[in-house]
Order: sequence, then structure tokens, then C-alpha cells
Amino acid sequence: MTGAPLSRWTMAFFAFSLMCLIGAQMLLAAGYGFPVDDIAAPETLVVVHLTSIGWLSVLMCGALFQFMPVLVDRPLSRPALVLPALFLLASGLAFLVSGFIQLSGAIESDWPLLAIGGCFLILGFALAVWVLVETLWSARPLPLPARFVAVGLTCLLLLGVLGSVFAHLLSGLIESDQIAENLNQYVALHAALGIGGWLSFCAIGVSYRLLPMFMLAPDSDGVTSSYVWLTGTSALVVSSVGVPLEILLVGSATVSAIIAACFLYIMLALYAVDLLSIYRNRRRREVELNIKAAGGAFAALYLSAILGAVLAATGQLQAELGALVYLVAFGWLGGLGLSQLYKIVPFITWLECYGPLMGRKPTPRVQDLVCERRDGPWFVLYFLGVGSGAISLLFHRPDLFRLCALATLLATVAIVVELVLARRLSNVSAARRLPEGAHLPRLFVVAGKK
Repeated sequence: MTGAPLSRWTMAFFAFSLMCLIGAQMLLAAGYGFPVDDIAAPETLVVVHLTSIGWLSVLMCGALFQFMPVLVDRPLSRPALVLPALFLLASGLAFLVSGFIQLSGAIESDWPLLAIGGCFLILGFALAVWVLVETLWSARPLPLPARFVAVGLTCLLLLGVLGSVFAHLLSGLIESDQIAENLNQYVALHAALGIGGWLSFCAIGVSYRLLPMFMLAPDSDGVTSSYVWLTGTSALVVSSVGVPLEILLVGSATVSAIIAACFLYIMLALYAVDLLSIYRNRRRREVELNIKAAGGAFAALYLSAILGAVLAATGQLQAELGALVYLVAFGWLGGLGLSQLYKIVPFITWLECYGPLMGRKPTPRVQDLVCERRDGPWFVLYFLGVGSGAISLLFHRPDLFRLCALATLLATVAIVVELVLARRLSNVSAARRLPEGAHLPRLFVVAGKK
């Protein structure tokens, strides 16, 4: 990592994604969208897409632009396309959210805002995929973590096409009786490709590189890891190919869903084996706060798997889907994102500011850029808020859910403040902050080789 070039716009991606997260949490705490409104209401879709696109997808893109060279030991291809991708994604999300507000009746306009937003988003993600796929292509044969990302990017392309179809349908620009009749099943496929394929599969792949790096553990690239990739890919293939075919042939996708779920649970079991192996074989005995906080995200992942199985077995999956999705989005993916940002932001800041001085002048440690003792309670509050929020949804208590959402909002704002303090070197003593040759980093732009 110390020899990899720093991605100039990574911090801008992170900043935008965190603003979307805070915006989504503010809406939830204010009672906007689910559970006050229906799970398919336009108000709920505003929160869903602020979270899934604005927070999680933009965060993943920013992280991949920085860490793809680390995964494949190649420089990032076409870095000049990174900033245009961010502008297109931000514009597309703005139009998309406005389109959902238009559907709710709060905006009166004849413009097909959803379709416009869908087009911008496809262009933005297409640029991101172009950069990342070209980088992957130059590094064949791909190491295991990069193979996870390759599958995730494929799911992103399918996700974008399906999402664009939905946007044009809701805007009235195209009509399809077949999709309209089976809309719920296609929406479920859309969610599976997004949460399970694009976001979770990429997160798992990157974790195979970042967790050993941060814990000083051997890379996990053995037989178990390969089977994690194989079973996960099988689940996604069955979902993306088997589900549409079964819907076309028999009008439902029960068999394909069961097969995909079996592959998914095998993958999760094998992934748990690898996580335990990485932790047990670490050379850093005292793990840092980002790893401790990641434990909450992994707990949310496996609690989500248990909850999903219980709900499916009792026939309550459709009725309680909101609680399950909330736990996955904010507990597993959101929790992992926040916990790793707590390490990534100081790490990149240290490389930018002190990396050129390494071995020539005394410099602070990466850990000196943050205050773990002060920050640990915020992660505890965040995960307690998410867990309590999921429980309140299961018991149909929207009033309690709003309080839990407020708790996660407060924790998130506090963590973001700590990231800003780390970026500004505020936790480093004045005497050590800027030795000769060092400079104060800019908040949203990373200096260094592009």
C-alpha cells in the first residue's frame, strides 16, 4: 500500500457518500419513508436510494479507486475519468430522488425525472466500471480478492440496466405487461443484485485484502476462500439468470430462489471460517478500533442470515422484509463501511502527509491521527441503534424506530467529525504535526501521484 499511488478524488467520494448517509438517517429519524409509509412508497424509495446509491455505492466506488491497485498490483487505468464519474453519479442521484418525490406528489413537473436520473447514473457507473475493469484486465490472471470485485462489477452492470428499466417504466416512457405483472419479483432480483452482488460481494473481496493488511495476518487465498467465491458466484448466477427464466416460464421463481439461498448460506459458512482464520493468525495482538467495530458489521451479517432463514421458514419474509433489509444495509454494509473508513481516512492522510518523510524524519503513527478511546463509544451507539431499530421494525413500533434512527444519526455525525479531525491532523500534537517537508492535507482532494 505504501508504494501505491493515492487516488486524487477518493476523499470526495467518501465525503459525498457520508453526506448521503446522514441525509438518509435524518429522514428516517424524522419519520419520512418506511415504516411510517409503505415499503414501496415513493418516500421510502427516496431513503432506499440515498442509502444504496448515495452512501453504499459511491463509497464502494471511492474505495475501489484507491484499493484496486493494491488488489492487482497495477496502477489505476484512466484516472481522469474518476471525477466525471462522481459528477454523473451525484447528478443522477439528485434527479432520481427528485423523481421519487415527484411520484409522491410533492413536486409538480412534466419532466421524466426518474428516467433522466437513471440515464445519468448508468453513465456514471459505466465510467467507474470502465476504469476498474480496464485495471482488472491488465492484471490477468486475477488474484482472489480481485475476482470477487470482477463479479461484483458484473452485478453492477446488470443492476444498472434493470434499474433503468424501472425508472423508464415509472416515468411512463416504456410499457411492459410482463414486468408489471411480476414487478415484486423483479424488484427482489434488483435488490439481490445490488445488496448481495455488487455491494456485499465486493465488500467480501476487499476484506480478504484489507483485514490481513490491517491485522498483519497472512493473506487468505486457500481452498476455503476459493469456495467462498465459487458458491457466492453460483448464488448470483442462479439469481440473475435462473430467476428471470423461471418467472418467464412459470410466473414465479420459487425453485431458483431456494437454490440461490442454499449457495448463499454455504458461502457465508465458509466465509466465517476464513474470518476466524485471519483473526487467529494475525501478528498484531492488540487489534485497532476499526477491526473491533468491523466485528459489529460481521455480527449483523450473520444475524441477518439467521433472521432471513427464520422469516422464510415461518412465511413472514415478505411481511418483515423491511427489518431484514435495514439490518443488512445499515448493520452489515453500513457498519463495515464506517468501521473501515475510520482506518482508511487516517491511513491515506498519513501516506499523503508523512509518507514522503518516512525513514528521513520522525513522524506520528497512523493511530496518532485518531483517538480510539474517545471514538469507541460512538461505534457502540451506532450498532446498538441499528440492532434496536431492526427489533423495533420486527415489533412494528415506528415510534421506537425513530428514536433508534436518531441514535445512529448522532453516532454517525460524531464519527464523521472524527474523520474530519483526522484529516486536519487535529489529534496530533502541535510539535509533531507538520515536520519540515510535510503539508496539511486538503479536506476533499488527495495530493500525490495520480
